[in-house]
Amino acid sequence: MFCESAAEPAESPHEMQPRFPTSDRRFERPSNFRMPEPVVAADGAQTTPRPRWPWNLGLFLVTVVTVFGAGAVQVATPEDKLDMHLLLKGWIFAVPLLAILLAHEFGHYIAARIHKVPASLPYFIPVPPMLSPFGTMGAVISMRGRIRSRKALVDIGAAGPLAGMVVALPVLVWGLLHSQVRPASGGGMLEGESLLYLLLKRLTLGPIPAGYDVFLHPVAFAGWAGLFVTMINMIPIGQLDGGHIAYALFGPVQNQLGRMVHWGLLGLGALIIGARFWLGGSWGTAIESGSFWMVWFALLLVLKRFGGRDHPPTEPGELGLVRTVVAAGSLLMFVLLFMPTPLTQN
Repeated sequence: MFCESAAEPAESPHEMQPRFPTSDRRFERPSNFRMPEPVVAADGAQTTPRPRWPWNLGLFLVTVVTVFGAGAVQVATPEDKLDMHLLLKGWIFAVPLLAILLAHEFGHYIAARIHKVPASLPYFIPVPPMLSPFGTMGAVISMRGRIRSRKALVDIGAAGPLAGMVVALPVLVWGLLHSQVRPASGGGMLEGESLLYLLLKRLTLGPIPAGYDVFLHPVAFAGWAGLFVTMINMIPIGQLDGGHIAYALFGPVQNQLGRMVHWGLLGLGALIIGARFWLGGSWGTAIESGSFWMVWFALLLVLKRFGGRDHPPTEPGELGLVRTVVAAGSLLMFVLLFMPTPLTQN
């Protein structure tokens, strides 16, 4: 995911200095090159602005630990001790999932560099394994100012999900081929099923007999998590990838469409709760099944608070056939990845 600011960049020389080279000739200074201006402290001492990459690196390293921890939880047996050896055993889940997330985020970053849009390195969001089966909430890239071009908006918005899917699909297929089909047993978590996920399970494992279920290999769960993360990012709302792509495709009318989708998430959560209870589930099970979309409804309200109620406008211009197809195909991908109940307790 990436977030662009609706505000224009400040006009001070320091704020306007380019973050990336504007020439392919490495040692030639661009015409608008400015040396970083020193910051004058209260005591009169001069310091230069601190780089932000240590934050990016630090958050990524913490995320590596939490994702390895989530993998360790999956492979742990009752005989295993809680030590570094067990943590390292989580690589079988952590490495493929981190590869998917890195491909997604650097898809955005590289596309931004190509369009000369100032963008930060990814800020990964670690989550303790006891709070998330993935050990992370993904990452976010910050972009100064707004993206003026519809073409750049499509390229940057779609590059992340498409790059992530290029890694996630083979990871998922390999993982499914090494998963086991066994009689279903009580307990554990049930992964959500999208149209694409159901198709891949059918192609790799064939028909699943009644009373049986697929017990996912950790690599398969990492691939499934890649589909899940892509689905969330492709929701056509606000500053999510799907919101950027939809705005490039539909223009300002997307602001109204996005609000409808946003409120639809709240309605979907209520519908799932009512349906689960009507079909004989307990209130606890029903609320657990539908609360996911209600939580995301609230999170998106927070994103709107900081990112703006409407999407930052773009300048007029045609997308062209290829980018129109890419944008439409990306939104179709959301439909193929959509899971009504992503994770439920069995």
